[in-house]
Amino acid sequence: MLNWRDPRNPLAGGAERVTLEYLAALAQRGHEAWWFANDFAGAPREEMIRGVRIVRGGGRFTAWLHARRWTRSQARFDLVLDQHHGIPWGAPWWCQTRCVAYLHEVLGPIWSAFYPWPLSLLGRWQEHATHRLYRRVPFFTASQFTKEELHRRGVRDITIIPYGVQTRALEVLEEKPLTPPLQLISVSRLAPNKRVDHALRTLACLRRDNVDARLKIVGRGQEENALRQLASELGVAAAVEFAGELSETDKDTALRQAHLLLHTSMREGWGLNVIEANALGTPAAVYPVAGLIESTLHEQTGLVAAQETPQSLAAAIQVALAQPADYARWRVAARDRAREFHWDTVLPRACDWLEAQARGGGPSA
Repeated sequence: MLNWRDPRNPLAGGAERVTLEYLAALAQRGHEAWWFANDFAGAPREEMIRGVRIVRGGGRFTAWLHARRWTRSQARFDLVLDQHHGIPWGAPWWCQTRCVAYLHEVLGPIWSAFYPWPLSLLGRWQEHATHRLYRRVPFFTASQFTKEELHRRGVRDITIIPYGVQTRALEVLEEKPLTPPLQLISVSRLAPNKRVDHALRTLACLRRDNVDARLKIVGRGQEENALRQLASELGVAAAVEFAGELSETDKDTALRQAHLLLHTSMREGWGLNVIEANALGTPAAVYPVAGLIESTLHEQTGLVAAQETPQSLAAAIQVALAQPADYARWRVAARDRAREFHWDTVLPRACDWLEAQARGGGPSA
């Protein structure tokens, strides 16, 4: 697996969690699983994580050179997975073995969240050109939207393998009436593309409409100070808790206690934390963007706002507050659907497909 980040990288997120599950499952099947990633300060050159051999070298624009040199010094691999996060590794042209591409999302507008014009324009052009260049390489991804976007860009062979979660669906859902205060939660890396500021503005809209609502923000990132300042400017600081990073146990507790998970990202490959919340009986209220409109089924397992605005999301939440019976039904449906996405169900199919690719191809997962 070629991926910029590995699980120990300070910038690691959902993509790395998913990647580790795939590789660890392959290692458990008796395969040798390697993960080449960018170097970062204080990281050892090599280490083992859950049976996966991690190797590091180079930075954002040089790691592919280190990966190429290192790969050619090893015995021939049966399969190389070129995982894209905006910038590809070019593995099909140097790995000298079977290769598949792994893509979580087409970044598109996300380039503008991180880079000013004209760098953002250059990034979008480069991404589009990469997909055209990779059009004959087999891809796998998690969402139908990403599959369709890749097809529009000329990619021919795309398999959907859903993300899985470790969170086990609760057998019994405790009562959680929509009584004040309304408990909202955001679980995300605090990065520009995640638009956690929109969650704060949604809270402000609700409180202006006399809804007693509170928001817990779980996660850390470069936007934290700006978000704290915004909470003060909006006059909602007293109703916001910045919880930082939580252990999986504490995160699950927070998700279980919340009435709704808010997700206001620009776009997602899928939305792992939506399914994690669902498994614990907590529906999500999300923006109508790629990935999130697949992980959340509107008025079945949660709410999808009509527009990508805090006002629209707040209005959708207020409709839910007026329909407590529907909210109770969504909780059960969300919990039941989340069972389909546990790793116990997802990993066997994913590993079967990856093994078939290593043997020279096979049917879709």
